[in-house]
Amino acid sequence: MLQIKTGQTLLFTGDSITDCGRSYPLGAGSGLGNGYVKLIDCLLASSYPKTAIRILNTGINGNRVTDLRDRWQKDIQIYKPDWLSFMIGINDVWRQFDTPDDLTPVTPEQFETTYRELLQNLPKKTKPILATPFLIESKPTDPMRAMMDTYGSIVKKLAAKFNAHLVDTQAAFDTYLKYRPSETLAEDRVHPNQTGHLILAKAFLDSIGFDWKHNRS
Repeated sequence: MLQIKTGQTLLFTGDSITDCGRSYPLGAGSGLGNGYVKLIDCLLASSYPKTAIRILNTGINGNRVTDLRDRWQKDIQIYKPDWLSFMIGINDVWRQFDTPDDLTPVTPEQFETTYRELLQNLPKKTKPILATPFLIESKPTDPMRAMMDTYGSIVKKLAAKFNAHLVDTQAAFDTYLKYRPSETLAEDRVHPNQTGHLILAKAFLDSIGFDWKHNRS
């Protein structure tokens, strides 16, 4: 059963995977971007026409968990979402590989502490949906994939502790990668094409009880 009810607001936030060309200062309506957020909006509207859900997008390119912390209260206070979905951590890991000297790294310990702080500062009315960071790489021994899994395990632990819905994005990609190479989803193993965004959208909808055989009448 779909957990989100008619009249509720669902806010997505995170990094470039969520941003994906959204409108500024707020992604809404036709300005949700070209990624998984827009696909989720379309799938919900087409499958549940009686359920009017307001979907918003405040993802920002390049954000790490520390950036999310700095704008957390502003997003929450302004938009007052009933549901808040956030996917963060990819840049926290990636920046340690592509530009290791340019930024102070967000260690796993700092990532967990900051992430926990975000959850503790959520209003009681706001239900969290936590999406793991991912790397579109099938080999768990790959150094960046191994680190990403470490950060993903932190998200899983906090989802259980705070009774949040969990979207295991890495598991969703791994199912695909059993049969097809990563290049068919992303050239840089991070920014997915439309097939990759659809994988993310489906994983998210599964986590909130989307019924793929729902009677639309």
